[in-house]
Amino acid sequence: MRTTWTSTTLELARPLRISRGSMSARAAVWITVAADGHAGHGEVVGSPRLGLDLAAIETALRAITDRIAGCPGPEQVRALLPRLRAEFPLPVVAALDSAVHDVLARRAGVSLCAYLDLPPWDSAPTAYTIGLMSPSEAEATAHRMVRAGFTVLKVKAGAAEPAEDIARVRAIRSAAPSVELLLDPNGAWDVRTAVAVLGALADQDISAVEQPVAPGDPDRLAAVAKEVPMPVLADEDAGSIADLDRLPEGIGGINIKLAECGGLDAARTMLDWAKARALPVLLGCQASSSLGIAPAAQLAGVARWVDLDGHLLLAHDPWTGLGGADGTLRRPAGPGLGVRRGRAAA
Repeated sequence: MRTTWTSTTLELARPLRISRGSMSARAAVWITVAADGHAGHGEVVGSPRLGLDLAAIETALRAITDRIAGCPGPEQVRALLPRLRAEFPLPVVAALDSAVHDVLARRAGVSLCAYLDLPPWDSAPTAYTIGLMSPSEAEATAHRMVRAGFTVLKVKAGAAEPAEDIARVRAIRSAAPSVELLLDPNGAWDVRTAVAVLGALADQDISAVEQPVAPGDPDRLAAVAKEVPMPVLADEDAGSIADLDRLPEGIGGINIKLAECGGLDAARTMLDWAKARALPVLLGCQASSSLGIAPAAQLAGVARWVDLDGHLLLAHDPWTGLGGADGTLRRPAGPGLGVRRGRAAA
């Protein structure tokens, strides 16, 4: 078994502004695990919030490669993943997790969804993210996405003036009266602001709001959930398995991001936790290529909401196979993840 990686930069088609700041590009590293004539792949992208730049990613990969050097095959690496999640940055372990699962499924000649015995899926609507922008820009973007075929839109919130968020959501709802709306302030509000803004938007038919208040004190989520009409989902407060038992009663669901929980095996533990409590799940992502999105897409059959549009935000996606530009992800054909490198990325 051999593990290699290569670094690249993913440019966004247009800057994405959220409450924490704006980004126009992301460093990315593609990991390849080769075994028995098959190759599996995974992607990790840099994250300022998680303190993960290219140097940190490569440092972690070198240490992980040393740790798994004695493993004779991908099965043994998969068994070691829980320990790796406890020792190394979770996004890096998630990329290795993707590559290991990919090569195992490819070797078995089946899709990764089938290999993991997950509920089958052929297509799933994905949300499209509308960042912080003026109401008129947001309205035009919503018009464009609806014409393209999107039936779910995620609206970023957390502007300096809450009135701007209210105006943006109302403009989007006016432009897209029949779509499902998700709201995501990325923890920008305090409890009072969250209750006031979400109360003002009670007539906008918002399906759910992600992490309206700053993470670190999950009881604040419950405080908001008691006062607003839409489900309140834990996002940053439910980043990993270790966070789950700190979540209070009263929340409306959790957002699962493979890069933050450590990969597919960890995500399945989180899914089991949510199912036992009858809580719906949103599948989230980062701005990344189709390779970075493909592992999470394997879980589409068990999610209430799918927000896997990271590859759609790029100026050029170096990997192909998932689709989504018309608002619908499609399960890639072929074994493993099913995605492949485009000609320009080869």
